Amino acid sequence: MFRELLTAAVIISVASTSALAGGVTYKDGDKYVKLGGRIQLQYHQVDPDGGESTDDVFFRRLRPFIEGSLHKDWKGKFQWDMGKSRDDNEIAVKDAYMQYTGVENMKITVGNIFYPFSREGLTSSKYQQLVERTFVGDHNYGTPDRQMGIYVNGHTGDKTLDWAAGLADARIDPDAKKIDFGSAANDQTDWNEGVLIGARVSWHPLGYLKMKQGDFSKKTRATLSVAAFSWDNDNDNNTRTALGVDTSEGKKPDVDKVTGLEVSGAFRGAGLSIDAQWNRINAETVDGSVTHGIYENGETELNNYAVEGGYMFGNISELVAAYSSQKADGYSHDWNRTSFGANLFAHKHDVKLQFTYRINENKDGKNGNDVDEAFVQAQYLF
Repeated sequence: MFRELLTAAVIISVASTSALAGGVTYKDGDKYVKLGGRIQLQYHQVDPDGGESTDDVFFRRLRPFIEGSLHKDWKGKFQWDMGKSRDDNEIAVKDAYMQYTGVENMKITVGNIFYPFSREGLTSSKYQQLVERTFVGDHNYGTPDRQMGIYVNGHTGDKTLDWAAGLADARIDPDAKKIDFGSAANDQTDWNEGVLIGARVSWHPLGYLKMKQGDFSKKTRATLSVAAFSWDNDNDNNTRTALGVDTSEGKKPDVDKVTGLEVSGAFRGAGLSIDAQWNRINAETVDGSVTHGIYENGETELNNYAVEGGYMFGNISELVAAYSSQKADGYSHDWNRTSFGANLFAHKHDVKLQFTYRINENKDGKNGNDVDEAFVQAQYLF
C-alpha cells in the first residue's frame, strides 16, 4: 500500500497538488497521500535556587508523517519522532492508526492516537501558547497521552456537541514522583500493563471551537468539556513487586489502579484566548505501604489546576501567561508554576518563535525547592 501511495503521488502531483494545514496533499479522486512534518528546535535553561544553572539545545520534536487513502471512507496515518533519539532508541512511534469515516458525523479509529482526556493534552504541541504544557496536559502527571486501542468519536450535525470514547491497552512507567503514561507502541520491559477505558463530551454553545490555542480568527467561541477514565493493572508485568511487597525502596513502585476526571473550558474572541482546566487523578500502588514521592500509604489524589491565556496583536505577536498548581497526598507543599512569555508568528503556527519563562515554587512538593526555567523554541510545520 505504501508503494502504491507513493507511486500515485508522483504520477498525479503535477496535475493535482494542494497545500493544506499540516502537510501537502496529492489527490486523485478518493485516493490521496499527504506528506508533512514538524520541526521544533528548543533551548532550555534550568536555574535552581541555590544551585548551578544548566542549559541545552536540542530537537524537542522532529516528526515526519505520512497519511493516505486508496478507498473511500478509509484512511491511515503514521508519524514518528526522532527528536528524542538516544542510545538504541532511534525513533518513537506517535500517531499510527487506520480510520473509517463512512458513518455520518462519526469516526472509528484503530491504532495509536491521543486518548480522549485533557483538552490541553489533546491540543497538539504545534498549537500550544506555551513552549511546554502545564500540569493538566502532561503525560507525566496522569494524562494518558497516546495509547493503542479502538476509539469512536462523533458530533451533532452543527457540532454543538461532540463526544469520544476509547478502550486501550495502556502502559504506565512506575515512578513515585509521577503518574507517567506510556504507549505500548514504545513499550519498555519494566512498564506496568493494563486496560484503559474512558470517554469525554464537549459543548460548544457559540460554534465549534477547535483544539488550538491562540485566536487568529477573531470569532467568539466557547467550550466546556467533561471527561473520565479508569486504568487497571492486569498484573502481567509487575517487575518491582515480590509477594505483594515493593522492591524499589519506594522509588519506582508498581501501579495498581488509576482513575481520572477532567473539567475544562476555553474561550476565544477579539484576539483573546483563555483555557482553564482541572484534573483529579487517583492512583494506588500494588504495595499499599508505599510512602514516597506523591504517594502516602500506597495512595495519592493528584489535583492539577491550570489557567492559561494570551492576547494577539494583529496575528503577528502574542503575549501569554499561565498559572498552574499540583497537589498530592505525599507533598508537604503545593507545587506551583507561574509562566509568562511571547510568541512571534511569521505564518501563524506554521512558522513561529516562542519564548516562555517558568517559575517553579516547591518543585516535587518540597518546601523551598524553587527552580526557574527559560524556554526558547523555533517551530516550522510543513
